[in-house]
Amino acid sequence: MDIFDLMREEQAKKTAPLAERRKPQSLEDFVGQEEILGEGTLLRRMIEADRLRSMIFFGPTGIGKTSLAQIISQITSSYFVSLNAVTSGIAQLKEVIKKADEQLVMENRSTILFIDEIHRFNKAQQDALLPHVEKGTVIFIGATTENPYFEVNAALLSRSLIFEMKPLEEKDLLKLLKSALSKDGELLKQNLYIEDSVLEQIVKESSGDARRAMNILELAALTTKPEDGKRILTKEIISQSTQTPYLKYDKGGDYHYDVISAFIKSVRGSDPQAAIYYLAQMLISGEDPKFIARRLIILAAEDIGLADPQALVVSNACFEAIHKIGMPEARIILSETTIYLCLAEKSNSAYLAINDAYNAIKELGPKDVPAHLQDSTKKRLSKSTEVYLYPHDEKVGWVTQDYLPEKLKGRSFYEPKNLGKEENLVKEWKNRIIK
Repeated sequence: MDIFDLMREEQAKKTAPLAERRKPQSLEDFVGQEEILGEGTLLRRMIEADRLRSMIFFGPTGIGKTSLAQIISQITSSYFVSLNAVTSGIAQLKEVIKKADEQLVMENRSTILFIDEIHRFNKAQQDALLPHVEKGTVIFIGATTENPYFEVNAALLSRSLIFEMKPLEEKDLLKLLKSALSKDGELLKQNLYIEDSVLEQIVKESSGDARRAMNILELAALTTKPEDGKRILTKEIISQSTQTPYLKYDKGGDYHYDVISAFIKSVRGSDPQAAIYYLAQMLISGEDPKFIARRLIILAAEDIGLADPQALVVSNACFEAIHKIGMPEARIILSETTIYLCLAEKSNSAYLAINDAYNAIKELGPKDVPAHLQDSTKKRLSKSTEVYLYPHDEKVGWVTQDYLPEKLKGRSFYEPKNLGKEENLVKEWKNRIIK
């Protein structure tokens, strides 16, 4: 490398985006993914020992998949070749395989082939790679934002270790941002002033994506005019840099509770327009979609209940779906569920019933179970002559029999409401048991 190459490399470092400049150079620099890359984990042991196997990293953008591959390229004694499935095809793949085969024979050195966005390879391209992975000509490392169990051939999957990488936690993103502010030469030249609350806003806007966090910080820094020699970054500036409105929304503050309260009350009040507005406000402000989904599950049982038992099924399916999908698509699932719950008929009879039963126990204390309902082993020791009547012995599947304790006979906890499906359920129940 001559002096001109060094100058070009130095200039490239200066003009590269902040996210590129701050990419980790070692495992010690790598932030996040402790579950798969922490001390003592299988993946970390393989990397440190340079005993790699074919593997696939999958997860959303900006969480370190490519950075981890680049760290491996610095550590390994094997040749390291990188391809991108978007711009590469079978011709380039064959060329890499041919060279890898020669190096294995002539130098006894293996080749690691990293393919970014492996899901972009079609079946034929993946099939072309398979025999060379199987023979050990190359050690394959793939990276994908898609679920490999759906997008990668089963044969290639069976020969690879699968490592799922998660969106970065807030503490990890904060650590990365603070490190960039204190160590990046180009940022230091800007003489930035930024409060922790503003950094926290960047974190919320980033949704676990380190690249997005760096891009927001850099754009805000470069577009802010200095005042008295300082560039002061505010929440409003961050909002402009992300093209999303700055909302006064703190997960631990009063406004957070005001908005979720308004959201729940709007759904309970069957107003889909208001409910969707508050849902959008929470999501744009960085609220955890799973928190919202949990509240909808509770609402489905408490406020809709037996008027539409399917509401609980829909809400639970919503939680499961957003757990698998994540943002931003999770907003669509939450929207559908919110609208369904708004349109559903409402009944809080189940909620009132369990509350009344709780109150009865608090007021009167627990009462003994009637002898004929007690466990059969205990009944043999009892002197009671009352016999348990088995409902299935009757054709209608029901018999006249007391189930409540003696002191609570005739007490009603559940008071049916003639609303939605609950009305039909109660009618059918009465037709079976009331003669």
